[in-house]
Amino acid sequence: MSDGNYNRNLLPYHQYQSGLKAGKAQMHTLALRAFNIWLAEQGFDEVQKKEHELRFRELLETGTIQSR
Repeated sequence: MSDGNYNRNLLPYHQYQSGLKAGKAQMHTLALRAFNIWLAEQGFDEVQKKEHELRFRELLETGTIQSR
């Protein structure tokens, strides 16, 4: 019968939290790529593209994307 202690050899190598962070980073990268593709299709000049990208990065970092 188990005494509540786990055999550490049976546990995953990485912690659950690190998996969540890795997934979040991957989604962050995909969002930036998709946004940059969209920006390229819009015909903005380089200054406008940079401004829009910086604002998008701000919104991703804060996690407060609001609907209009």
